Formats: sequence, structure tokens, C-alpha cells
Amino acid sequence: MALDLSLAATVWMAVAILVAAFIRGYSGFGYSAIVIAAAGVVTNPLHFVATVVILESAMSLQAMRGIGPSIDWSRVWLMLAGAAVGLPLGLWALTGVSETTARALISGYILLMCGVLLAGWRLGREVRGGGNLAVGLVSGVANAPGMGGLPVAAFFAAQPMAAATFRATLIAYFPLLDLYAAPLYWWHGLIGWHTLWIALAALPLTFLGNWLGSRHFLKTDPGDFRRFAILLLAGLASLGLVRAVLG
Repeated sequence: MALDLSLAATVWMAVAILVAAFIRGYSGFGYSAIVIAAAGVVTNPLHFVATVVILESAMSLQAMRGIGPSIDWSRVWLMLAGAAVGLPLGLWALTGVSETTARALISGYILLMCGVLLAGWRLGREVRGGGNLAVGLVSGVANAPGMGGLPVAAFFAAQPMAAATFRATLIAYFPLLDLYAAPLYWWHGLIGWHTLWIALAALPLTFLGNWLGSRHFLKTDPGDFRRFAILLLAGLASLGLVRAVLG
């Protein structure tokens, strides 16, 4: 799958990657979704799927220090079991459609998840067992376009979870999901030499943005910042959807 970006599109993606990494470092989610949504405005978003998976893994490794005691491993393994079924199904469906359809599906999915996150849906207690298996299945399907984090973030945000457990469990889940996803992406033609070159070029911006965000240089309340990130994501997805509709 060849990639040919104009200079303007390249600058657009560089800014999107830096902003997405900052938001990820500050709020703990949103990197892949923002990059993929931004890509949908200027190119086929499937070009960036494997790239964001590589970069998400790199950021997770960057953030691993000191989070071990906060990881809820029972959730991680149940979600991975669900994702093991969901991801092949999602890839089979997504790679069988046209670029325009893929852009519309991805943008529509992002808008739906933004609505769920903004709705502030809350549960009275934490969900254990089968609920985590089910959200893993949904996450696996959603990870076909590299955005398996949004349903998990929405699911965790609805529960009375400690913030440290929320963040640490997400950080532990993604590299394991991506390790499973890599050969499936290759099989479906989503990984090529361009994937590695884009990832290498984007790595400095990704690490810089993630580091700046994790330092919380902004004095904004994390809840308010997360709301801003969701609205930004919804705006990008809307642009992608408009482009898909207009052709």
C-alpha cells in the first residue's frame, strides 16, 4: 500500500502527530484516534494504521516505569482474549471495502465513540469478568483501523476506577494487543517499508509530545482537557466524514 503525501499534507500530519502525542501524554488516550482521523482528511487513513500501532507501543514502553503495581492484569488478559477474536473480524471487514467507505466508517465510528465519551455514562460499580471480555471483543474489531483504545477508555471511564489503575491498565494492554496485531496487519497488506519509514520519522515528534503532555505543563484540569481532546477528535472525524461524502 503506497503512500504519497504532498508537502502540505506532510506538515498537517506532523502537527497532528505532535498534538496527538501531547494529548496522549496528558490525558492517557486519543493518540491513534487523532492521528487516524487527521489522516482521513488528507489521505487513505489505512496508510497510518500500522504506523500508529508501532508508535503507540513505543509510547507505552516510554510510560512503563513505575506503573506495575497499578496494572489490573485480570482485566488485561480478559480484554486480550476478546480482542483475539475481534481483530481478525475487523480486519476482514475493513480491508474489503473502498478507501471512501473506509474513511466514512472510521469517521463515523470516531464520532460515535466521542458521543459516548461526552455523554458521561456512569456505572455504580466496577465491571469484572465477562464485561471485560466483551469490551475486548469490541476493542479488537475497533483496532482494525488502529483505534482499539476508544471503547476501552469509554468502558473504564464509566466505572469508579482509580485514575492510576485506569492509566496503567491501558498502558499494559496496548503493547500486548499490538504484538498480536502486527502479523495480522502484515497478512492484510497494511505493513510495508513505508510503515517503518513513517514510524521512524514520527518517533521524535511522538516522544516529544508524549513527554510534554506527561509533564502536565498545562494547568488545565485533566477532566476539562479530556473534554477538549474529545471535541478536537470529533471535529477531525467530521472533516473526514465530509470528505468521504463529497468524494
